[in-house]
Amino acid sequence: MKKKQTAISPVAAEESAFSEVLQLIQTARQRAYQAVNTELVSLYWQIGGYISRKLESAEWGDGVVDQLALFLARTQPGLRGFTRRNLFRMRQFYECYSENEIVSALLTQLPWTHHLMIMGSCKRHEEREFYLRMAQKEGWRSRELQRQIQSCLFEKAILNPPKVSATLRQWHPEAGNLFKDAYSLEFLGLADTHSEADLHTALLRNLGRFITELGRDFCFVGSEHPIQVGGQDFALDLLFFHRGMNCLVAIELKVREFRPEDLGKLNFYLEALDRDHRKPHENRSIGLLLCATKDSEVVEYALSRTLSPAMIAEYETQLPDKKLLRAKLHEFYQLLASEADDNAESPSTHPKRKTKNS
Repeated sequence: MKKKQTAISPVAAEESAFSEVLQLIQTARQRAYQAVNTELVSLYWQIGGYISRKLESAEWGDGVVDQLALFLARTQPGLRGFTRRNLFRMRQFYECYSENEIVSALLTQLPWTHHLMIMGSCKRHEEREFYLRMAQKEGWRSRELQRQIQSCLFEKAILNPPKVSATLRQWHPEAGNLFKDAYSLEFLGLADTHSEADLHTALLRNLGRFITELGRDFCFVGSEHPIQVGGQDFALDLLFFHRGMNCLVAIELKVREFRPEDLGKLNFYLEALDRDHRKPHENRSIGLLLCATKDSEVVEYALSRTLSPAMIAEYETQLPDKKLLRAKLHEFYQLLASEADDNAESPSTHPKRKTKNS
């Protein structure tokens, strides 16, 4: 008896037959967009450099830039984006990065809107470089770049680097650059008082945005992932796979402050993953405890002796106070400058300088 074949709709058949052609078109469009962006940003860089050199040599005054904008508008009526304001932005663009050859190589890989956002929001050159690299690495769109700037990613990365165990740092030296000390989850819309189930459900409902917050190499595997040890059944809150580190990443959620005993449960799950779930070609699994709050000293003590490849971070349901973090960052840089001055004045660093007792 012949099996009855399921009918395939004409639309589905066309999609299957022509999918490769569609992929070719989409790939070509992306290349064309990237080529146009590269040329546009390169043009703005050249114009910015030209204006900068003219103004610096006093060959031009600011009024000449006004004349240039009017000249371009009159002679090239269809040309857009060359107003007085934008011409000065091109000058700023050039002057921001002209002395950093390494960074200037990244510039054409990002859209002009990204550059305007970074220049308008970031005052320090290291902050601008940080967001340039992160936007290129993570493939952020302009809205996500703006959100990361508003969430003070740079300030938090400098003031509070991620806290990872020695084992994790040994197995994955790059882990410190792939995880965060605090994750911004304001997009979940959680109430101030919420349960673990509320957090779990909201993360699944906003999984795409959560993965963006984690990083582009994170791939979702499952929720409440079943783990069986002996005759008992357990459920891991969230399980991901990280392409770069080639390993499973277990995430346990806590809507309270971190407790040292939480680390033991996570370590148990990691052992079970490695014994029963990890594939032969994959590296050892690692774990992330995502807590509402944490005491840094408690975290340090808990991680100092553990053999677990784990890290502990907290989540934020609201964007942080940017002014407060910037003030703290300013104090941090002042402290570094003061220490540098003290080291410069130290006799040990200046053997030729005479001391009072010499």
